[in-house]
Amino acid sequence: MLFEIFETEISPIFASVLFGALLGLLFGAAAQVSRFCLRRGLVGGRVERSAALGVWLTALLAAIVGTQAIAGLGIVDFSDHRFATSDVPVLAILLGGLLFGVGMVLTRGCVSRLTVLSATGNLRAVFVIATFAIVAHATLKGVLSPVRVAIGAVTVETGDAALLSGLPGGIWVWGGLLVALIATVVLRSGARPRDMMLAALIGALVPLGWVGTGFLLYDEFDPIALESLSFTAPWSETLFWTIASTSIPAGFGTGLVAGVIAGSFLAAAARGDLKLVSFSAPDETLRYLAGGALMGFGGVLAGGCTVGAGLSGVGMLSVAALLALGAIMVGGRVTDRLLDRRPTSPVGVPAE
Repeated sequence: MLFEIFETEISPIFASVLFGALLGLLFGAAAQVSRFCLRRGLVGGRVERSAALGVWLTALLAAIVGTQAIAGLGIVDFSDHRFATSDVPVLAILLGGLLFGVGMVLTRGCVSRLTVLSATGNLRAVFVIATFAIVAHATLKGVLSPVRVAIGAVTVETGDAALLSGLPGGIWVWGGLLVALIATVVLRSGARPRDMMLAALIGALVPLGWVGTGFLLYDEFDPIALESLSFTAPWSETLFWTIASTSIPAGFGTGLVAGVIAGSFLAAAARGDLKLVSFSAPDETLRYLAGGALMGFGGVLAGGCTVGAGLSGVGMLSVAALLALGAIMVGGRVTDRLLDRRPTSPVGVPAE
């Protein structure tokens, strides 16, 4: 749209990099201050867990309301998006979600949280992110891609039910029920108002991302992909661009990752939260290595992480994204329970 109104030498793909960086900057700063992470809402003490889940669900609530508003106004069309496809790879989504949930607990943070932490001096997070990006890229385009394709071949045809809005009763019934359920949990969570406001900002970035890539920066002569907040594909793209930047251009995802790192660093510096943190023992390193690999493989199979599938996908009221988010939560909770029962487990270790 903007390219039809204004004459500019900036290409749509470069504009998407700048736009992604702006969204990432806001996400990074808000996530660093609020300690935004789904994992914190699933493990730990009851009070801390409830508050952290309330913060995360506040972002989800804002993402759903905003995304459905722009869809209802016809600003963005999601009909061709992968989360709206009627042929749902159920096995890949459920298996991938479970594996991602396991890895999220093993590494003490989801990918978005670890991206934020990596900018504050947490070397454990840097190690996990590197592992995650390598495995994710191998699953998308490398040696693990045949496994992904084989698992993804098991599908279920959902027809109009690919989105909750296609079910009998439509968006007002199913969307209303989901919003009411989330709002009830949020109101009872005891989360700090400041953190809830920052989470609402994070959630609002989801529809803003859709509007930016699907409407404002759309150019029929040089189209870009319809994207919003996510971390699985963006980290894979960032890795690929880093080692082959002369062959492929940076895109929205690369700008998003760079923005998140910059925003997190600036927020941490302003608050005095910059601190180098590393591993304490070899077995801890192996645990984080395994967790990063599981999140990389599982995130690709599930179609996204807690942000890509959780906020952006569920914001569309996608059944596939809801399945992925549910599987991630189940995988995280079960893994946490199993670790707590081990005599040598780090009981009481707080979230990153």
